[in-house]
Amino acid sequence: MKSLLRSLILLLVRIYGSPRARKATHKHSGQPNPAPRILLVRPDHLGDMVLTTPIVQAIKEQVPGAQITMMIGPWSSEIVARHPAVDRLLTCPFPGFQRAGQRPLDPYKLLFRTARELKQNHYDLAINLRPDFWWGAALLYLAAIPYRIGYATRLNTPFLTQALAFPEVEHATVSSLRLASTGIQALGYSALPEPFTPASYPLVFHPHEDELAWADEQIQTTGWEPGAPIILIHPGTGGAVKLWRNAGWSQIANQLTSGQLLTTPAHVIFTGSKAEQPMIEEIASSLLEKPLIMTSMTVGQLAALISRADLVLG
Repeated sequence: MKSLLRSLILLLVRIYGSPRARKATHKHSGQPNPAPRILLVRPDHLGDMVLTTPIVQAIKEQVPGAQITMMIGPWSSEIVARHPAVDRLLTCPFPGFQRAGQRPLDPYKLLFRTARELKQNHYDLAINLRPDFWWGAALLYLAAIPYRIGYATRLNTPFLTQALAFPEVEHATVSSLRLASTGIQALGYSALPEPFTPASYPLVFHPHEDELAWADEQIQTTGWEPGAPIILIHPGTGGAVKLWRNAGWSQIANQLTSGQLLTTPAHVIFTGSKAEQPMIEEIASSLLEKPLIMTSMTVGQLAALISRADLVLG
């Protein structure tokens, strides 16, 4: 029933949005705009958002006058808010990514309402960065954005002006850079320089000095001897299907702290959300050495702790 409802509504979206989408595409001159308005849509959570950060800087360097807006979920806002190349940040409680329950028609009401708001911003280019996010592709279509770039899936393709074949085995950052390169070429600019390597397109998220000082203070309170490796373990995930066994984390932590896996016994930090504290405490209850447990942190503080670790597992 849910699939049938979606199919019917998406058909209506295609019919309703078709005249506006065609008019927007034909109206666009094709001449390079020195200050194009670019919208990047990414609904994902923290990890995927960090992997997306290189493309914003890459676009800004290739198109210096670009006005870049990122539309993300509120759960990822701290990652994007401190990115120097983002000119405007929009948040949206994307369906399928927020944890709250929804009524069957809620995603479609949000779709039309958000499209009306985006249309007022007169974007030249929009990129749907998540390969399987049909809601995002439909949003760009209803907003009548002239150039709509994304990856080709059965539900995405009808709403895009350019749909790239999605490579099954490719780093997420490379996939995003490929979309960005296609998008700016559609505007008349040169493609992003290849190859798409981490050295050329580094991740962009840096802890502030006060966050680094906070991380150092937390580690100093443990009384651990300096010089020993520090291992950070982040056992929680956004979905239960990704969780590893608690006993598995306990075993690996004991092997690290006892020197079975490293030449020098390590110290372990466990991180997570407040809701994950019971799980972390259960893991820690079987450890031979008491770990440092941190579950009340900002994203910046977590990044600072990660920067002080020799190895991160999660």
